[in-house]
Amino acid sequence: MKELIIKDTIGEYLSVSKYINWKDNSILSKADEFKLSAADEISLIKTVYEFVRDEIKHSWDVQDKRVTKSATEVLEQEVGICWAKANLLAALLRACGIPTGICYQRLTLGDVPETGFCIHALNAVYIKSLDRWIRLDARGNKTGVDAQFNLEKERLAFPIRKKLGEVDYGIVYANPSDKLMQVLEENTDALYMYLNCLPDNILEYKKASIEDTRRGEE
Repeated sequence: MKELIIKDTIGEYLSVSKYINWKDNSILSKADEFKLSAADEISLIKTVYEFVRDEIKHSWDVQDKRVTKSATEVLEQEVGICWAKANLLAALLRACGIPTGICYQRLTLGDVPETGFCIHALNAVYIKSLDRWIRLDARGNKTGVDAQFNLEKERLAFPIRKKLGEVDYGIVYANPSDKLMQVLEENTDALYMYLNCLPDNILEYKKASIEDTRRGEE
């Protein structure tokens, strides 16, 4: 299991934000359902995770054009790409009092680097009774993808192939990347977006200008 870098304070992983808007009544009500049926913290996390993984469909898998962004939108429309599903899982678990963050991977779109890269989102969850973080991938299973809740060995959707340039980032963010959320905000067709608008990194790069060069010589 990859060693995780906890970027923020534990309180930040319980915070409310535009996309992880867990204080909305729809999120709170759904979280209450899970809390009533769960025997303990671990079973609660597993139940919430499997709900998002299995009951919220991945946009590409079901060829659904709707673009969902915030946790409430994903819950209401029951569909979203991995970035959006990660927002929902974080919101539902935070509504249950469980610190949850967002993690990223850089994956090839196909089987070779020439097909290009995309950024995949998943979650990291703090289990208080075990005093440790684990990662969970709620992308949604299909042929060739078998993510599972497992406390002993990470079972994510995609194994990282370093030889192909894929990257497993170890940082746990309290909030989703502004850059990725901007992509969701700017698109209205999830299928077009999936094929044409996915960034291949989570970092913002500033191209050096002539002024920057001259400034360095002063």
